[in-house]
Amino acid sequence: MRHEHIGEAEIDYQLCRYGAAKMLFRGPRRSTRGDYVAFIGGTEFYGKNVEHPVPFLTEEEVRIPCVNLGSANASIDAFLRDPAIHEICQGSVLNVVQVMGAQNMSNRFYTVHPRRNDRFVKASSVMKAIYPDVDFEQFTFTQQMLATLYRHSPERFEIIQSELQMAWRARMKSFIGESGTHTLLFWFAEHLPSDAQLEDRPDPMNMEPLFVTRSMVDELRPYVQSVVIAQPPSDARAIEVQNGRRNTLLDPLSQSAAATSLADAIKRLLRRK
Repeated sequence: MRHEHIGEAEIDYQLCRYGAAKMLFRGPRRSTRGDYVAFIGGTEFYGKNVEHPVPFLTEEEVRIPCVNLGSANASIDAFLRDPAIHEICQGSVLNVVQVMGAQNMSNRFYTVHPRRNDRFVKASSVMKAIYPDVDFEQFTFTQQMLATLYRHSPERFEIIQSELQMAWRARMKSFIGESGTHTLLFWFAEHLPSDAQLEDRPDPMNMEPLFVTRSMVDELRPYVQSVVIAQPPSDARAIEVQNGRRNTLLDPLSQSAAATSLADAIKRLLRRK
């Protein structure tokens, strides 16, 4: 088991593995026999530095085991390439898939770590040709690298953004196709989905889920049973800083509000079955 210290508090993540899945997930481990809901997502589902994450709180309301497959800083890539994850999702009564950003995916411009998706590995020759004036050896984190490229040349950056958005669309459809359309898509962010251009956003490189627009979410609606859009309460207190930015979504108030939104939607969907 792994323990983390937050001030005087200590959190036991009870790390566990499901079947032949390559990743370790936050426990307590739930049975994948019988009825259960599978949660696929990033840091907000994993609940880093949070005693009770969204899947745990949702389980208390729906009274059905909720399998937490959230992984810190993950993109859909982390789950798409693991057949064991698809098997778990295929056996669930419902899958809750968080809308994760498009930045932490390997693509034709750069490669990320296969499990720690926020880690930048290398730039491709195509990327270096677009940005010959940038030293890619300086970067450790993907978002750090992308923010630098955007500041360097917003015009050239449009090529990178378009590639990431195209890859996100394809991989989300592929994941849902592999795992089952008994899926609820969950947008959980401080802002509502928007089609505004990067230059028109107040903090364009820190608005998670990064590069995901309203049109991209709407494009997935025919492939899922429901789309739930939720925001943290306005008085939520930030408890974590990531890359110099507050993550209000990890505040206990926000986690509780997200769980309530999901529980209501899950109950409605399961009543239809």
